[in-house]
Amino acid sequence: MKWGIDLGGTKIEGIIIDSAENNTVIARRRISTEGDRGYHHVLLQIKKLIAALSKESGLLPQKIGIGTPGSIFPPTGHLKNCNSQHLNDKPLLVDLQNLLQVPVAMANDANCFALAETQMGIVPDILPDAKVVFGVIMGTGVGGGLVVNGQIINGANGIGGEWGHNFLDDSGGSCYCGKIGCVETVISGPALEKYYLQISGHSKLLKDIVKDVKADPYAKETVARLIHYFGLGVSTIINTIDPDIIVLGGGVGNIDLLYTKGIEEAKKFVFNPECATKIVKPKLGDSAGVFGAAFLN
Repeated sequence: MKWGIDLGGTKIEGIIIDSAENNTVIARRRISTEGDRGYHHVLLQIKKLIAALSKESGLLPQKIGIGTPGSIFPPTGHLKNCNSQHLNDKPLLVDLQNLLQVPVAMANDANCFALAETQMGIVPDILPDAKVVFGVIMGTGVGGGLVVNGQIINGANGIGGEWGHNFLDDSGGSCYCGKIGCVETVISGPALEKYYLQISGHSKLLKDIVKDVKADPYAKETVARLIHYFGLGVSTIINTIDPDIIVLGGGVGNIDLLYTKGIEEAKKFVFNPECATKIVKPKLGDSAGVFGAAFLN
């Protein structure tokens, strides 16, 4: 049996699946994270969820995979770069192993997304022989995960695949990470809504910006900005890593134009203009994180 936990800012989801070969769901539950009550309370919430899964299934975990909103910094073993601030600089892996008394494997949510889509998502459907898979998350933030030969590449700094905090364009302005013009400041959902507000003088949700692209000139300009900078940004992934396939997740990744005009824009900047890398929608949606966590063990 494989146990996975997806630790999010507002909810924690847990799953038990039969095996890597048989992905039958044995048990699945969600509870609130309640992060406002502090780090130690979140640990207890995870323990509570595992107890509920055990009660439902009649099973006890031998090992648990956990997807997190940040990454472990290998030299210290502490989490960093978490949007859930209560997790930063905490030894979550060690603390959970001590609390749960079982081995824990841990990776960030983008890596779990990439691993799940590689193992049981869109990759086996479209390109089953893919060796290098890059998973992109474009939503409230922008992140990425890298899987090579079925294994997550974490790297010496624990930031393998961390695409969202490379420089893209000065116009993105300051990023919470301390740099200016990160990918996240240009093509995340909030960044695009901010740009629309700047040029139009009023607010509009991204889904409405996309819907109104033909009738609203400001929406048209905002979507054109997304297409251009998506193409430029994703070309750096292709030029550097040269993946067989890129899977786009997150709310921004649902925009259909990325798979037509976005791909054509990327080809302008790829070193090989033929661009054999496939760019595709995910299959698992919101389920990818918890399934990917289960595949960590």
